[in-house]
Amino acid sequence: MTTLAAPRPIGTGRIRLVDYRRRSLLMARFRVLLIGLGFLLVALAALMRISWLGVIQPAHSETSMADALLPPRGEITDRNGVPLARAFPAYALWFNPDAMDDGGSPLVKSPEEVARALHAIFSDLDVTETAEKLRSGRAIYLRRRVLPEDANRVMEIGELALELPRETDRHYPQGSLAAHVLGFVKDGHGSLGMEQVLDDRLRDPANRGKPAALSIDVRVQGALEDELRAGMLSVDAVGAAGIVLDVDTGEVLAMASLPEFDPNQVVASDLTVSEERAVQGVMPAAFNRATNQVFELGSVFKPLTVAAAIDAGSITDLSRRYQASRPVQIGGHQIRDSHVIGATLNAPQSLIHSSNIVTAQIADELGPQRLRQYMVELGMNERPYIELPGRGMPIWPGDKWARVTGMTVGFGHSLAVTPLHLASAYAAMVNGGTWRPATLQKLEPGDAPRGRRVFKASTSARMNQLLRMIAVYGTGRNANAPGFRIGGKTGSAEKPGRGGYRRSTVVSTFAAAFPMDRPRYVVIAMLDEPQGTVASSYQRTAAWNAAPIVGRLIPRIGPQLGILPDESRDIDLTELQYLVGGGGEAEH
Repeated sequence: MTTLAAPRPIGTGRIRLVDYRRRSLLMARFRVLLIGLGFLLVALAALMRISWLGVIQPAHSETSMADALLPPRGEITDRNGVPLARAFPAYALWFNPDAMDDGGSPLVKSPEEVARALHAIFSDLDVTETAEKLRSGRAIYLRRRVLPEDANRVMEIGELALELPRETDRHYPQGSLAAHVLGFVKDGHGSLGMEQVLDDRLRDPANRGKPAALSIDVRVQGALEDELRAGMLSVDAVGAAGIVLDVDTGEVLAMASLPEFDPNQVVASDLTVSEERAVQGVMPAAFNRATNQVFELGSVFKPLTVAAAIDAGSITDLSRRYQASRPVQIGGHQIRDSHVIGATLNAPQSLIHSSNIVTAQIADELGPQRLRQYMVELGMNERPYIELPGRGMPIWPGDKWARVTGMTVGFGHSLAVTPLHLASAYAAMVNGGTWRPATLQKLEPGDAPRGRRVFKASTSARMNQLLRMIAVYGTGRNANAPGFRIGGKTGSAEKPGRGGYRRSTVVSTFAAAFPMDRPRYVVIAMLDEPQGTVASSYQRTAAWNAAPIVGRLIPRIGPQLGILPDESRDIDLTELQYLVGGGGEAEH
């Protein structure tokens, strides 16, 4: 008999398949959800970490990270990005008397033998002094800034106590260029110059990645130092100083003081001189004559006096004549010229011939208190305005000027100032009448200080004509480089000494501006105690030594500053030419 199987429910297999697929889909969605949650947790963790690093984490951690990535001191550049000072890795030679653990002598050889071996590598090391340091048993630097090849030679000596730690050193790639502007670094801190002024900024990790840009232009600085050095050596001067200043912003494009020093290797004699030499007026090489040494600068003050007289209205007619043949007698003093220039001179002629007699009369008519106020507004009663720490205090005649004081200040005596004082005053005289503080930091367009008005614009325009006339017809002719429309005034002042002025020692200065049809830059060249030599036709006055320096310098720097020679243009002198009548050679 055949047995029949029980019938299967219709659709049971299909239902099971549907359930299986549903469970698989739910499982897949659950896994996707888990993965998504995992990614979300990772993202939240990353976000929390970023928040911790950027907001919550203490500032010292940021500093330590920056310290690990940046050099320990920021870079200094010129206005065009040329490096002037930067950090670089180097070796040092360190004597470690504890290098040997056995408690015996730290050296295998004798101190004298090791000292002689080191002297063979570093010829400037003193053998006796080095041996004493090795014998003392004290840990000490024997030398900083060791080259890799010299470090290898030290290792060949075979003394474990001679260690060569890696350090970061300060390097000045331009050598002695702008040394007085830059200063140097000692024990990690800036000394002198902008290294000292910017010390906190250069050491701050937040600023190390951005170089500190100075107003200096290395091209102009190099040319100034070159011409100033050549001029100083040619007349056997004991020192020199020079400045190139932007008359519209106060930015110093170049500043030089000679003799110079090398900031890469500063020695003790750069910083100090013996007491005997100090009494003789000898300054150490690191002393900045441009900002720190005050002088009676002589006849370069005469244009400032005439400008004040024109501005105040005591000179209203340039054709008016003053007696010039007799010395001026005042309070037991006698003001004279080196020789009789003529019976009478007008104001333009007094500048061209550099007459003390006439300038004293102009200053007397202006009055000592009014002249004093103009000098105050030109900053002559305060230290020069510049960032450098070394700034000389003027020798100022006081609050109430006697009549004789006003007259002598009028031609550059009784008041001693720095060359930078003079540069800023001339900038105010030629730029339309506004005095601005000098700066060694690069200014962005529109950031120049407003300054203060000292002269009327009309006074400045007239002085530009008169300065140009001095270079064309007067004592500044040796600075008159064709096409650059130079104007300026010479000054040769006797230096004071025991018992009065020393006729055998002078300070020679030429203060100039260019181009006089639209003055852009002031240039100062000063020589301390020049001698009469073949190069100066045996003359010691500025017309023969300082003026030629400027005459050679401006054609070198003019094109670099965008001022090309153009003999087809000049400031209009037609109105004044009939007043002059000819050139002159006298100078004081």
